[in-house]
Amino acid sequence: MNRSQMNREYGFIDNYSNNSVIVQKKGQYISGYSIGILHLDNCWYPVIPGNVANLCTYDYPVRLKKVPNSNTSRILNGDPQMLDDVIKAARELEEEGARAISSACGFFGNYQEKVSASVDIPVYLSSIIQVPWIYTGLKPNEKVGILTAYEAGMTPELFESCGINDSSRCVIKDLSNYPEFSAIIENRGSFDNEKVKQEVVDAAKKMVNNYPEIGAILLECSDIPPYASDIQRDVKLPVFDFISLINWIHHATAQTPYFGFL
Repeated sequence: MNRSQMNREYGFIDNYSNNSVIVQKKGQYISGYSIGILHLDNCWYPVIPGNVANLCTYDYPVRLKKVPNSNTSRILNGDPQMLDDVIKAARELEEEGARAISSACGFFGNYQEKVSASVDIPVYLSSIIQVPWIYTGLKPNEKVGILTAYEAGMTPELFESCGINDSSRCVIKDLSNYPEFSAIIENRGSFDNEKVKQEVVDAAKKMVNNYPEIGAILLECSDIPPYASDIQRDVKLPVFDFISLINWIHHATAQTPYFGFL
């Protein structure tokens, strides 16, 4: 166990503890959360409940951290010049007490390998990290349908950085050219939420109709989880997204004791 791990607080305080002495590592002045989330510096559109960057989304506290000098265009295209700023922000989250790090855009996955090597806590920067887990539960001939904000950014390099060696079982559906959803990509400052929802649901339905071998849906974009239940209601398939990822990470890093009757 390295020094960073020894100083990390994983305790749980309740009325039954026999130890009243509590120690917190020097420099950590924030506590009570497990997940740190990296987000963009310069984007402009509504961040509604269900979005990764909306704190109402969670039943537990998370901490957001802005990556300086980042914007929609740079992240969608995996700009390598962003790496140093992403690592710096990740290290700040670690210093502030985060037990794991995620992000608010699937294309942060381009920095997954290098960021995880730069900190001493687990890093899961992209929702598409879930692809291998989803494969495991599907039949060998089934595929994963991915709704993405920007198909051109779904490169082999992104998949590889996220630990996906075989993307041949992925069907990708692009949302960037849909009239209302494009407000997010273009930073137009507002959108008609009902129209965005309908576009996302229609895209999912078309994808499944065109590829009936799809056995599960994955939402790459951090802005699509608000519509996950609507998608599932119409396509009747498992739907994975950033929130399923972050919930999984939180549970693993914030275990609490069980109480009850025998």
